[in-house]
Amino acid sequence: MSMNSDIKDKARTSRSWRDVDLRAVAPFAALALLLIVGALVNPNFIGISNLANVATRSAFIAIIAVGATFVISAGDLDLSVGSMVAFVASLMILFMNSGAVADPTMAVVAAIVLTILAGAACGLVNGLITTVGRIEPFIATLGTMGIYRGLTTWLSQGGAITLKSPDMQNMVRPAYFGNVLGLPVPIVVILVVTIIAAFILYRTRYGRHVVAVGSSSDVARYSGIAVNRVRVIAFVIQGLCVAITVLLYVPRLGSTSATTGILWELQAITAVVVGGTALKGGAGRVWGTICGAFILELVGNIMLLSNFISEYLIGAIQGSIIIIAMLVQRSLVRKS
Repeated sequence: MSMNSDIKDKARTSRSWRDVDLRAVAPFAALALLLIVGALVNPNFIGISNLANVATRSAFIAIIAVGATFVISAGDLDLSVGSMVAFVASLMILFMNSGAVADPTMAVVAAIVLTILAGAACGLVNGLITTVGRIEPFIATLGTMGIYRGLTTWLSQGGAITLKSPDMQNMVRPAYFGNVLGLPVPIVVILVVTIIAAFILYRTRYGRHVVAVGSSSDVARYSGIAVNRVRVIAFVIQGLCVAITVLLYVPRLGSTSATTGILWELQAITAVVVGGTALKGGAGRVWGTICGAFILELVGNIMLLSNFISEYLIGAIQGSIIIIAMLVQRSLVRKS
């Protein structure tokens, strides 16, 4: 009896190890390794202030990447997010500069509502072009990327759009530089957005439909799922995440231009892929995405604190990371 029980225990143990999803664990293992490397490179790296600064600086890409997780999980891709940030930020600042609402407090509230609606509208446009227009998402969002960037250049007349009112500047600054329960506001926003996104993706019918559509749109359609609606909503969620990012970005700088958000789409997609979400769709990992965004920012931070690699190579390093992440994903899929 004891021999049989030992054999059963060993079988259970081996099965449990095989059941572990390495793609879900890998990003957090990589994050832990980076923390160790950073601590060895510079003792100041592991300090609370530095790590809090890293987390705060990663907020823009992390929040955008949460939206990208939905789009990519549904089997699509959005290349317009960086241009969308510039365009929506331009609309927000121009509205606050217009004086359409006399009271500064109400003007800020109206600007927030406008920003959210503008982000959702941009996402809706991307979704409708992709689904109703039946254009590949790569081509569709490549086109809207040019449109949003061009509109921003037109609105700014090739320069910068700056928030003029000192009163409004002081009112919106806490949205980025403030604290909630001792935590910087951007970190709190990351946590709130991620918790809501994780609940939607993992605990709701819509989340299950997103994964089903990304796995096989034909099978999902035969199962009675409104495929186009699921995809459009995913793009709208991406637009809302862009709007939330703008609500943090404008208070930080109080200005925007046609160069705002350049290559943010690359960083967001990299964060999603590094986080374990399959680029072909059918699997989404929201918490992994946040981990991927932290990894990108940590890599840049380590480069700044060390003298091994030039900080001007950050873009090249991030491009290399997405290629390595894809190779790791493919090898893990073959083993599973």
